[in-house]
Amino acid sequence: MQIWVDADACPKVIKDILFRAANRTRTMLILVSNHPLLSPPSPFITKQVVTAGFDVADNKIVEKLEAGDLVITADIPLADAVISKGGKALNPRGEMYSESNIKQRLSIRNFSQELRSSGVNTGGPPKISKKEIQDFANALDKLLL
Repeated sequence: MQIWVDADACPKVIKDILFRAANRTRTMLILVSNHPLLSPPSPFITKQVVTAGFDVADNKIVEKLEAGDLVITADIPLADAVISKGGKALNPRGEMYSESNIKQRLSIRNFSQELRSSGVNTGGPPKISKKEIQDFANALDKLLL
């Protein structure tokens, strides 16, 4: 299993957890972004910088992903594509996406997007909480054991 990270929007605190986990478990971690990112030197951490553009990083992850790989993302359409391809998807807030919940999440996301496009201010997600950070770390540990 490799871990792919939709790294442009991934909170730093989550990336730090991923860096430690990759080294501890000797699991390959691939950060995909459309701008250069800082990461600690490690044979288990690589970075792939893609050109800027809508869904370019997402498309690269889906293209390279193998069944059983883990993707860290809050992007619902990307999580749906990952699951469809046999991968696992974990939200930076600690929620596992699955075949049983991804279509509902996608429907809610699409509805919210329609509201925003019609002028309704739906607000953004709240700042990540300490509990969510711990939930993420716990979920990641279960997947890596």
